[in-house]
Amino acid sequence: MQWSWHPVQLSFFVATIATVCTFLFAIMAVYWMIRKKRKGKAIFETIFFLPLVLPPTVIGFLLVIIFGRNSWIGNVIESITGNSVLFTSTAAIIAAIVVAFPLMYQSIKTGFLSVDTNVIGAAKVDGATDWMVLVKITIPLSVRSILTGVVLGFTRGFGEFGATLMFAGNIPGKTQTIPTAIYLAIETGATNIAWYYVLISISFSFVLLLLINRIRTDM
Repeated sequence: MQWSWHPVQLSFFVATIATVCTFLFAIMAVYWMIRKKRKGKAIFETIFFLPLVLPPTVIGFLLVIIFGRNSWIGNVIESITGNSVLFTSTAAIIAAIVVAFPLMYQSIKTGFLSVDTNVIGAAKVDGATDWMVLVKITIPLSVRSILTGVVLGFTRGFGEFGATLMFAGNIPGKTQTIPTAIYLAIETGATNIAWYYVLISISFSFVLLLLINRIRTDM
């Protein structure tokens, strides 16, 4: 096995795209869940948090079943794009979204629930719509929790391994990320190369965690 920058670049790309998508999904999910009392809320939130407790191999297996060629979702995607999602960088992004979603959802939810309801009520009395309240009041007042969720989600997506290995594979130059590159390096006895990827991963994770601490203390 030879050293390559591709796993590093792909890891950053996957984590970035996944973070953007997860942020949008989490904002919509939190807003939908806390806006009104909804039946089955506990069931929905249990489903949201399942990726936190399920083994990564189970998540990878479910993604293969859902997006594989034997599923209607997989068939629709393949008919539109001409290719299967399996063993592509898109699969790595989907896996990162799934595992990062619970962390970002919980952080954003905490921020939204911390907003003073009197402020929201006053804004609605003045004629603000729900959308205006969300964009101009709730999100700005929750910015610290949102930023924490974004960083945590990015870190989780950046380090995703198990589900990615099953769903996207470990194809050098195509779907190989830092975690899967470390796995292959160990398997092939290339310990020195594994150390390079490990040090990059540790350094970057350290910086992100330090950023989270700064966000919590400075804002």
